[in-house]
Amino acid sequence: MKNAGDSQQYAALPWRQAPSLEILLITSRETRRWVIPKGWPMPEKSPAESAAQEAYEEAGIRGQIEAQAIGHYGYSKRQRGGAKKRFRVDVFAMEVAEVLDLWPEAHERARHWLSPAEAAIRVDEPGLAVLIRTFAGDRLGQALPEPTWSQAIWQQLRTLLRFLGLR
Repeated sequence: MKNAGDSQQYAALPWRQAPSLEILLITSRETRRWVIPKGWPMPEKSPAESAAQEAYEEAGIRGQIEAQAIGHYGYSKRQRGGAKKRFRVDVFAMEVAEVLDLWPEAHERARHWLSPAEAAIRVDEPGLAVLIRTFAGDRLGQALPEPTWSQAIWQQLRTLLRFLGLR
């Protein structure tokens, strides 16, 4: 359920089977954190189509995107005046069929294919990590191993630093 005051965004969770399941992460433009392609709703496009468009613009990929979201996560971002704004991101799984050499934001971002377990560790948002792990577990037919104690602490520390505006 969307909370009052949340701003809505849509994201693609890019994946491929090559030969094992891999998840594509990209870097954010400002902080260079590992994220998935996401953006604002687009007029005349469905939420899934908006997510697919962001995947093309930010990651240079095309593929088959599911019409229904696999879940959502939330995050907060400090605005220019210092106030925090809350975002809700609905996530759509996208099986990648094409990886382009040139794309609109190629000069602004890096991209990297990772195992689902590694992708879940690299992202800062705990809700996104859970979505990645759940998606991969469903695709593989078995639960992923839980993060180690040190990995879980490191993820919580990154989240705290981001919340405090230090990362």
